[in-house]
Amino acid sequence: MESTSKGLGLFLDVRMRRIFLLGMISGFPWVLIGSALSLWLKEDGLSRSAVGWAGLIFAVYSVNFLWAPLIDRLRVPFLTDKLGHRKAWILTMQSIILAGLLLWATTAPSDNIVMVMAIGLAIAACSATQDITIDALRIEQIDRADTGAMAAGASMAVIGWWTGFKLGGMVALLLADKFQAMGMENYWQMTFVVLGGLVVATNLGLLMIPETGTAERIKAQAAAQQAMQDSMGQKNTATLILSFLGSTVVTPLLSFFKNNGVKIGLMLLCFIFLFKIGEAFMGKMSIIFYKEVGFSKSDIAIYSKGLGWVVTVASSLLGAYVAVRSGVVRALLLAGLFMAGTNILFSVLAWTGKVEWLFALAVLLDDLAAAIATVVFVAFISLLVDRNYTATQYALLASIGTLGRTLLASSSGALVDWLNGDWGLFFIITAVMVGPALFLLWWMRGTLSALDKDRNKG
Repeated sequence: MESTSKGLGLFLDVRMRRIFLLGMISGFPWVLIGSALSLWLKEDGLSRSAVGWAGLIFAVYSVNFLWAPLIDRLRVPFLTDKLGHRKAWILTMQSIILAGLLLWATTAPSDNIVMVMAIGLAIAACSATQDITIDALRIEQIDRADTGAMAAGASMAVIGWWTGFKLGGMVALLLADKFQAMGMENYWQMTFVVLGGLVVATNLGLLMIPETGTAERIKAQAAAQQAMQDSMGQKNTATLILSFLGSTVVTPLLSFFKNNGVKIGLMLLCFIFLFKIGEAFMGKMSIIFYKEVGFSKSDIAIYSKGLGWVVTVASSLLGAYVAVRSGVVRALLLAGLFMAGTNILFSVLAWTGKVEWLFALAVLLDDLAAAIATVVFVAFISLLVDRNYTATQYALLASIGTLGRTLLASSSGALVDWLNGDWGLFFIITAVMVGPALFLLWWMRGTLSALDKDRNKG
């Protein structure tokens, strides 16, 4: 009982509230370039295919590891000295996101689609860049030896992210619906102005988060870089570039294949690339589907965003429990089948038409499946990384997963159009998409189960 109380007490620690805020800051931009942008484009007259292809801007999240070393190394003039290295970068990116929202408020997709998408890309790039620093600042809030607090912090980061995404999306949709009901033609533009106020408010909270160790970290990074350059025997521009790339990208990648073998390593990468593609296809078109079935923005806000947030927070904890009790490999298989089943439930909704209780049930189960799959997937990737290169390998593997969802799911709108708007068949196809990933997982189950046992022994 005492250990349980102590564990629950960790979630009341002030550090957890800081980490929760960081998670919200990370999740909120996905509302802007996801739900809000998709519905804005559709209501301004763009086709489903155009909305689907607009999702390509999410590709920047899959390659942010390429510039992560620069973000970790380069100082922001004036702000780094005043606020600390991490907060300086976050505040810089947040300022650009705010400027993007205000620019969106001055135009419309039908008038200047190039400008709208360029701003969306800038917001996505800033969001992907700040995530690099948000993760670092989150980890640095807790001492390395405090493993219990580190685990609690990870949970709060996930819950914070979903809060920023789900509740932020709820606010955006309710605002747009309200402004539209008031007769405003530029209701989305007005929504973006109000959302800009939320960005300002979260950044005021960011300033209250302490940051330490900036000077020591910069000194240590410079020393490590110099040591590798010295080992090459020469000091010139070429060795500087090679030592930088070698220590951040090449060595961790070689380590991954050395530890897993080339065959299993390639199969693992394919699995990571494919696992959540079906979910991404469905997720990209879901808000368009809701609208075409006949649900209002307020309906979508309440059921998909508000209810979804409650379910996601609870099922994130459930996903961790399932992974511990049944093992990560079995949990992944179950999560994959669960995701496929919930996609088929949306086919039923497409065939029956606008039925609110069925809509609520489909959204609830879909969010439950997605949250469990996300938690187990993160645990699985964490199992694979070499602890000598944890940050770099995790970023690379997570980026591969994001790349698969982004590149292939961008054609989701084109698929619906090719099916002549047959949403029922579309959702069945998305359910089948998880099949290849589950086949690979089943094929590797012996090797991965052994890895899971080694982890449990540790």
